[in-house]
Amino acid sequence: MSTISFDPSFLSSVIPFYSTSKFKIPAKTRLKPFSTVEFGSKTVKASSLTTTTTTTADHDSNQNCNCGSYGRRGLIFMATLPFLLPLYESMEGFDVKAAESNTSEYLLIKDEVSKVLSKGKAAGVLRLAFHDAGTFEMDDNSGGMNGSLVYELDRPENAGLKKSLKILEKVKNEVDTVQPVSWADLIAVAGAEAVSLCGGPAIPVQLGRLDSVVPDPEGKLPEESLDAFALKQSFQRKGLSTQELVALSGAHTLGSKGFGNPTVFDNSYYKILLEKPWMSSAGMSSMIGLPSDRALVEDDECIRWITKYANNQNMFFEDFRNSYIKLVNSGARWKKL
Repeated sequence: MSTISFDPSFLSSVIPFYSTSKFKIPAKTRLKPFSTVEFGSKTVKASSLTTTTTTTADHDSNQNCNCGSYGRRGLIFMATLPFLLPLYESMEGFDVKAAESNTSEYLLIKDEVSKVLSKGKAAGVLRLAFHDAGTFEMDDNSGGMNGSLVYELDRPENAGLKKSLKILEKVKNEVDTVQPVSWADLIAVAGAEAVSLCGGPAIPVQLGRLDSVVPDPEGKLPEESLDAFALKQSFQRKGLSTQELVALSGAHTLGSKGFGNPTVFDNSYYKILLEKPWMSSAGMSSMIGLPSDRALVEDDECIRWITKYANNQNMFFEDFRNSYIKLVNSGARWKKL
């Protein structure tokens, strides 16, 4: 006697055979107790089949089965298909429903954000996303896009963000009445909408982040006074390359830092960096940008990307889009669908 156990990897080779062949199920078949299959937050039960057969060759039986290339394993899987196909279909249906739910929630969040967001408020809302996600550290997998910013508003580096969060609080109250949304998801979506509203690229944001219930460790955001070398090291610890550092820095085109129109998202940041207006003592030119902005243009690796983005806005938009998505996924803990 030999015992042959269920092997799901064989299913794909059996399905075509199932639809075209006739076979005889072995006489001695017993079902084990139900086993649990976990799929996201759904739990489905499927029977596990073990078939006991004799090892004596049965030429006539094999001919009737017409499944020589599959042997006993093929027979076993033929018998289990009635159990497997409903399980497969239920999982597939669950995937579709989850995707549809995410889409409707995403559109709801975007719609509510659009009701309260203006171009004048865009820079502050975008800054929320950077300051929530920017605490991520790869070494200990701490920080990141987790909504902990709501506990960190009194920190010096987050000065001025209370007003921006207050705007999104109205959105959260509205969305929560229909479908609870995490602060992490809301801030990520709102930051992307701020960019789009001001003429920047459309940025899709995946939903499902879980909120932290405690603040992130202090001192994890890159300081404004860092030179280019220290900035690159800081971003590397967050899993971000020099290119992504330069692309994300382009967010400073919005706001009052002096890089073009404060409510237009474009590549003016890079064009002005190349001009180095702070070198002039005339008027307010010396006040343009942060020390970290000025440091980028003094670094050979950074200036290559600065020059590319200054000459090609479409390239900047594409790289900013990809870098933003990576940023707001950094350190995120995701709920199971």
